[in-house]
Amino acid sequence: MQEEGQEVLVTGADGFIGSHLTEMLLREGKNVRALSYYNSFNDWGWLNDMKHPNLEIITGDIRDPYFCKQITKGIDVIFHLAALIAIPYSYVAPDSYVDTNIKGTLNICQAAKENGAKRILVTSTSEVYGTAQYVPIDEKHPKQPQSPYSATKIGADAIALSFYNAFELPVVIVRPFNTYGPRQSARAIIPTIITQIAKGENEIKLGDLTPTRDFNYVKDTCKGFIELSKCDKAIGQEVNIASNYEISMRDTLSIIAKLMNSNIQFVEDTQRLRPKNSEVFRLWGDNSKIKALTGYTPSYTIEDGLRETIQWFLDKNNLQNYKTEIYNV
Repeated sequence: MQEEGQEVLVTGADGFIGSHLTEMLLREGKNVRALSYYNSFNDWGWLNDMKHPNLEIITGDIRDPYFCKQITKGIDVIFHLAALIAIPYSYVAPDSYVDTNIKGTLNICQAAKENGAKRILVTSTSEVYGTAQYVPIDEKHPKQPQSPYSATKIGADAIALSFYNAFELPVVIVRPFNTYGPRQSARAIIPTIITQIAKGENEIKLGDLTPTRDFNYVKDTCKGFIELSKCDKAIGQEVNIASNYEISMRDTLSIIAKLMNSNIQFVEDTQRLRPKNSEVFRLWGDNSKIKALTGYTPSYTIEDGLRETIQWFLDKNNLQNYKTEIYNV
């Protein structure tokens, strides 16, 4: 993927990571076809204000196999990020996760095969590992479906790898650990903390603060995607994008409060707690494989990434898009 002007498709480009990846690909000189989920409001999510001569925004749904065949025509590299990702909502509507995450990935892989894509990067998640059996978690760690969401992502990864094994489709399974940064949904803990402090709340409503996570700033995650897209040795592989560092939710809250000069108090909100056996209590990712394959190393410390994230959320034009008074599933 070295050539400028290469034809690239990003599914889920209207979302948090997808929009940042789209911007990074455009800066690298790629021609980007960006897929936004179709809706009658003509809302392109985080692509609404994005303009570039090499950007083509299209709307549609990866659950439609015929549509997937159309959008992958003439495409060299596919970054497949489109998915349903909210874990709490997967408890309520698991069938929609099967349709979008598993069948949607099947549709993209079949379309990529038929249209001769040169590379397809399928987005996985660290949630497929469940609570760590050992740390740091490498790609050989057992898969543990602790939520309907993670189960569908395990299924999607398996579908994609089956196309590599059966049809030699040039698939890479990209497995980011917990990504954060500007534009992230308030369903995630870091935007939840920042937005509640920024809007002057006296108490912050959160779930369990004991779990640990391996947080990765969104620019580092996108850099990992692009490095893997250029690496022939990554084809047929599952590869973590991780910082090789863990931090508890409570310590994350403390860092954010310090950076925002806040003495806010924490209140446990029971509706934000996962079912007992569904909570993933420890995630700490091993990034030695991506380093060996591509030379990738993260550029941002947790403090550096949080500073940039806080600065973005403190812009009143950005903050007004977030409803701190309700729990986002």
